[in-house]
Amino acid sequence: MTIYSFYIFDRHCECIYVKQWHQRDRTFRPTSSSASTADSPVTLSSDRRSSTSSKLQNEVHPSGRGGRLSVQDDAKLVFGVVFSLRNMVRKLSGPDDSFISYRTGSYKLHYYETATNLKFVLLTDVKMNNLKVVLHQIYVNLYVEFVTKNPLSPIEHPGGEGVAVELFEMGLDSFIRTIQD
Repeated sequence: MTIYSFYIFDRHCECIYVKQWHQRDRTFRPTSSSASTADSPVTLSSDRRSSTSSKLQNEVHPSGRGGRLSVQDDAKLVFGVVFSLRNMVRKLSGPDDSFISYRTGSYKLHYYETATNLKFVLLTDVKMNNLKVVLHQIYVNLYVEFVTKNPLSPIEHPGGEGVAVELFEMGLDSFIRTIQD
């Protein structure tokens, strides 16, 4: 089983920690003009407009670096997905927040939120079971022990200042390796 990446977001919606183990295929693929919907036999006028605008949007990628998203952009997208899905679950299920994981065809997102509104997100292979207990263990045994109890670590992370505790990083890396094996 593969674990792709791990994110920690603070209560101000800032990404304070990112760790990536395996790269997912996140390359940008522009649509080719030969396979557009405008050339298909059945096309509505709205389809022509949307396919033309999507071609224009696809020709220039916002990152400008060969189609790869930066780590910060990736973190923003992950937080956006978590925020939207969590709000949708709260509206549908009431005040009891029961959002634990989300699965697509290429990855599974695991989510754990603490009482202090720290959000722990783990992206894994789709075959992984629920890892809420694992995220809780990371919070209790690693984050609290090495970051929260560290007198040199800041309480707040202004401007997304990251978690820079070497013991936390080493402990997280070894803990994730034991899960992957």
